[in-house]
Formats: sequence, C-alpha cells, structure tokens
Amino acid sequence: MSLPALHSFRPRLLDALQGYDRRRFGADLGAGITVGIVALPLAMAFAIASGVQPEAGLFTAIIAGLLISLLGGSHVQIGGPAGAFIVVVYGIVERYGLANLLIATSLAGVLLFLMGLFKLGALVRYVPVPIVIGFTNGIAVLIALSQVKDFLGLVTPRLPADFFAMVGTLASHAATLNPAAVAIGAGSLAIVVLWPKSYAMPTAPLGALARLRRAAAHVPGTIVALVAATLATLALQLPVETIGSRFGGIPQTLPAFALPEVSWATAKQLLIPTLTIALLGAIESLLCARVADNMVPYPRHDPNQELMAQGVANFVTPLFGGIPATGTIARTVTNVRAGGTSPVAGVVHALTVLAVVLLAAPLAQHVPLAALAGILLFVAWNMGEWRQFERLRKFSLQYRTILVGTFLLTVVFDLTVAVEVGLVLACVFFIIRMGRLFRVQPVPQAAVPPGVQVFELFGSLFFGAVGKIEALPAQLPAGTRVLVLEMHRLISLDTSGLDALEQLHRTLQRQDMALVLANVNEQPLSLMRRSGFEDVLGADNIVPTVAAAFASKAEGAARS
Repeated sequence: MSLPALHSFRPRLLDALQGYDRRRFGADLGAGITVGIVALPLAMAFAIASGVQPEAGLFTAIIAGLLISLLGGSHVQIGGPAGAFIVVVYGIVERYGLANLLIATSLAGVLLFLMGLFKLGALVRYVPVPIVIGFTNGIAVLIALSQVKDFLGLVTPRLPADFFAMVGTLASHAATLNPAAVAIGAGSLAIVVLWPKSYAMPTAPLGALARLRRAAAHVPGTIVALVAATLATLALQLPVETIGSRFGGIPQTLPAFALPEVSWATAKQLLIPTLTIALLGAIESLLCARVADNMVPYPRHDPNQELMAQGVANFVTPLFGGIPATGTIARTVTNVRAGGTSPVAGVVHALTVLAVVLLAAPLAQHVPLAALAGILLFVAWNMGEWRQFERLRKFSLQYRTILVGTFLLTVVFDLTVAVEVGLVLACVFFIIRMGRLFRVQPVPQAAVPPGVQVFELFGSLFFGAVGKIEALPAQLPAGTRVLVLEMHRLISLDTSGLDALEQLHRTLQRQDMALVLANVNEQPLSLMRRSGFEDVLGADNIVPTVAAAFASKAEGAARS
C-alpha cells in the first residue's frame, strides 16, 4: 500500500511575484507601513494582557509576521500575536511558567507544520460553526474581564487565570479604583470607537469635513489613542501605571536567540497546552484566510501551505522570546483596505515594527496601561459575534446547546475543555439527527405478492440507526415467507449496519423466512462483498429490482 502524497512546500509569495511591478510595490509599501503602525499598540497590548513582557508581542509581530508572509499560502494575510491567544497564553504562563510556554509554542509549531504537510488543512473547516462562535465569544469575555484591572487602575496581586477567582480578586480590590486611570482608559476607548475608519475612494465629490475625516482615517485610531493618552499622562503628571513603571521599558535591541531545554518528560507534561495552541492557531489562521479570500480578487488561499508557514513561525518565534502567532483578521482587513496586493505588504509590516523598535523603543515606557486596556476592550467587543446570541431562538435546540455550552465552558473552564465538549456534543447531535433521518417504510401490499413483505430503506444505515432494522421481524405478519429490502435510497452502510443485516438474516432463517436485498447501491454492495455477507446471503438474494425479487422467489417456490 502506497503512502499518501505529502503537500509540496510552495509559498504563495512565489506566485504573487510573477508580473510584480513598481505600482504594486508602491501599494504594498503603503499598506505594509499602515498595518505595521496598527500592529504596534496591539502587539504590546496582547503581550501584556497575556502576562508576558511587552517586547514579546513586538518580537512576535516582527519574526512571526515576517515568516508567515514569506512562507504562507495567502496573498494578503497578516500574521502575528492575536487576541484569541490572550486567555490561552495567560493560563499556560500561570500554570506552567513562561519557559514552558515557549516550549509548548515550538511544539505546536511542529504539529502545525505536520498538519499542513499531511494535507489536514481542510479538516479545520469541519469544526462546527456554533463551536467557533461559542469559544470566540467566550475568549472575548475573558479578554474584557482581564482588562478591568488596568482600565480601572486597581491595585491587585497578579490576577488568577480562573474566571471566578479573577472576578473575586477584582471585586475585593474595587476600593483601589484610580479615577485618573479610568479617565485615560475611557478616553482611549472613545477615540478608538469614534475615530474614522474608512478611507475608501469616494464615488462623488467630498466636502471639507468629509475630506478631513477621510484623511484622518489614514492614521489608525489605536495610534491616536496611544499618543493622546501618553501626552496627557506626561503633561498632567497623572498617577497612572505605565509600561515603564511595571516592566521597565522595552529594549532597543534585536531579540536574542535562546534554545530552551526540552526533555521527553516536559513534552508529555505540555501535551494539552501544545494541542490547544496548535488547534486555536489553525482555526484562527484559516478563518482569517477565508475572510481575506472574500475581499480580494486573487486565487483562494492554500490551507496546507498556510498551516506549514504557521508551523515554521511558531517554532522559530519562541526561540527569540516570542509568543504564539496566527493569522489576524483585523490587521489582514486593514491590509486589504489599505491596498495590499501581495505578501510583500506583510513583509513591510514586519520591517516597520522592527524599525520602530530599533528607533523609538524608549518612548514606549511612558505609555499608560489604562490606554492599552481601553484598546483591548474595543478589540474584545469587535472580536465577539454578539448578535448570534440574539438569533439563537431561530435555530434548533442542538445548535443553541452547542453554542451556549461552548461559550460557558470557555469562560468558566478553558478553551480545550470547551472545544472537546463542543465537538462531542456536535457528534452526538449529528448521530441522533442522522438516526432519525434513517427510515424503514413499508411498501403498500397491493403491489406485493402474497407471503412477501417489502420495506424501503431511506438514508444511512449506521450504528445510530440499527435499532430500526432490529425491530423489523416483530413487524412482519403471520404467513410471511420473504422479506424484501428495497435499498435504492440507502446511501451508505457501516459495519454496525451490516451486522444488523446479518442478525436480521439469521433471525429470519430461524423463522423459515428469506431475506432479499433489491437495488443495492455501490457502497453498501461493496461492503457486503468485502465482508463475505453476499456469499452468506447468496447471490440470488441480491437482485437489481423488487420485481426481480418477486420473480426469483416465485421460481424458487416452483422448483421446491
């Protein structure tokens, strides 16, 4: 038996550079610089919210952003630290420590690369929508909750990762509220919310105010909020915590290479964190790529190549002190709207962040943490699909159970438990639904000779539906000599369904009855032949039509 073909490693950059010209480079340069400016405050905010140093987020934006653009399978996707990872990273650091976070991230990178190499990228699309919505909204709630401390300026010990413990810690220290921090946080949040965001080309002449708004939209609102909050803090000497007062500033140097010590015992201990990072990274990156595909006229992304690039990025980045990275929807959408046409824009974005770190890192020490908290509250709000809760009443009970269950488990426990339980529930509900869709329907006796009973099978005969076959003997009236199962509408058969047919055959034999299968489709017939059931039943008892079954049994009765 030959091994399945592996995915060939071919970055989308190679295709994007064919016919590349100065005009496209100019568009990518402008878009890359814009995205780089957007990424700066987000990278620091994500790192701080994750419980690590702010430079870890910047190094991730530089290294992972560069590698994902160079090696990825999408024309316009931007990679880097993501809000979806905040809760996961914080929990891993709290439980296992920073060193083990870096090891788990590198191991997740290996796993992601193997997923792409063995062409498993398409499998990520099979994660049910209510699970994705549930854990995304749950993560958004936890991100918002984690920012309450800095937004309100509370003086607390390090917040625990557990939801109820976090709420209890915040409530018990509510008396330490800092009005200055609240003002800075609220002001930053207001700027980000109200700042113009669309600078698309107009279809009609613009007035002076509209031209001003369009020009202002070229400057990201997050940067405006960060600069305004920093200037206000310095000018008014506000008593608020800053990056410098908590972390001592950001080093104005390139990240140093450090190889972590990995043992087999450590790898086994970090199995769950590794799987969590890999699963979330795969889902987020491919969801982001699908969003980008709907916004650009270029060929659709290659999911396997994208996973391989994500794997390389997540393997390499922790070696320089970085955190998990994935595709980021907000920065990818910014790239598209700013005119990005190829992965070159992503490369420029990473180099822009690098240039700012090398040239202006000392200025970051004055950034108030309340401003970053306000920005992250906006990110959390945009991240959640809150309208899905309003629409729940339009969907089935199963859909509601999976979505709400995944949401609550993400908030109360963690992402891994939520996804595992959500997948189990989805499978159980799918089995129940498919079992209900399978039908065994009697054919009217007017068209059937005496002593013959005909039933039609509809759907899939699998382990969740075998009970309907097992109940057939009890439904047969006295005097029945032959049971014919018309299987034209039986689309699939598994081994449990085959076993049920074998049991039915033996039961009928003991009662001196014959079983005939008519109009059997290719997949069920193939399984019957491979298992030997065709020989047990007899080739004469598998016929092309119901009429042929009548003729066959009539001939058999005449001979007897």
